[in-house]
Amino acid sequence: MALFSFRRNATAAEPGDRSAEMAAFLKGWSIEVMPRTADKIESFRAILPPGTRVYIAHIEGTPIEDMVATARRIAGEGFAVMPHFPARIIADRATLSDQIARYRGEAGVDQALLLGGGVSTPAGEFHSSMQLVETGLFDGFTRLHVAGHPEGNRDIDKDGGDAVVMEALRWKQDWAARTDAQVAMATQFCFEGAPVIAWADRLAAEGISIPVHIGVAGPAKLQTLIKFAIACGVGPSLKVLQKRALDVTKLLLPYEPDDFVADLAAHKAKNPAFGIESVHFFPLGGINSNAAWANARAAAENQPAQA
Repeated sequence: MALFSFRRNATAAEPGDRSAEMAAFLKGWSIEVMPRTADKIESFRAILPPGTRVYIAHIEGTPIEDMVATARRIAGEGFAVMPHFPARIIADRATLSDQIARYRGEAGVDQALLLGGGVSTPAGEFHSSMQLVETGLFDGFTRLHVAGHPEGNRDIDKDGGDAVVMEALRWKQDWAARTDAQVAMATQFCFEGAPVIAWADRLAAEGISIPVHIGVAGPAKLQTLIKFAIACGVGPSLKVLQKRALDVTKLLLPYEPDDFVADLAAHKAKNPAFGIESVHFFPLGGINSNAAWANARAAAENQPAQA
C-alpha cells in the first residue's frame, strides 16, 4: 500500500469508484486555522463550502484577543467555529471562564475542542480535557470534541503503550452518553491507512463508539511536513517522511494525501459502521491549497462538501 501520493501526470486518470468513495468520505470535512494564517485569507466564503467547521488553534503566546477576533471574523462569514481549549496551557478556572465568555459573547461560539495540551508542565490547575469538562463551564455547548491518538501519545503513555489513553477514552465514552452535546474525537494528522483502520477497529472492540474525525495533512512540501511532524511529535509517520526525504527527486515534489484518504474511503465504503465519521484537515501547506484539494476531491458526482 502506498503511503504517499505525489502529484500525478495530467494524463493519469482516477478510477471512478475511487473518486466517488473519496467524495462521500470527504463530505463534511473541517479545517484548522491560526490567526496568522487566517489573516492571509481575503474571503473564507470564496474557498470553503457553506457550513464548513473551522477550528481555531490555540497557539501558546498568541493573545486571546487575536484568537477571538479570528473566530468572530470567520463566524461572521457564516461558518461554524470551534476554538481549541488546551488544558495545560490554561492557568486556572477564572482564565478558562473568561476565554469561554469572550468566544461566546463576541463570536457566538457554541462548539469547542478540548485538549490536554502539548506541554509537559501545566501552567496551572488543569492537566487534562476531562478536568475541563468537569468544570461545567462547557454546559450548553452544542458540540464538544476531544483528542484522538492513532499513533499513541508518549506525553500521556510514557511507556509507549495506550493504557492511560484508553482509560481516558472510556471516561469520555461514558460522558458522551450523558451530555446533550454532540461529541467526536479529532485526531493528529496521519499518513498511512492500515494502522488507522486497526486503531479505529480497536476502539470499537473496546466499546468506544465516539465518532472519529481523522486528521489529514493537506498538500505541502515534504520539508514542511517533516518540520510540523517533529513539532507535533508524530512518531511512526516521521520515520516515513525522513525516509522519503533521502530521495532528492521526491524531496522537491509536493505531497498530496490522495492515497491515504482513498484507503480510508474505500474501507468506509465497504464497512459503513467504520468509526471514522469525517476528515479534519491540517493545512500545513496553506489554507488555499488545502481547500482547493478538498473541494476538487469532494466534487465528484457533483456532491459538494457540506458540514
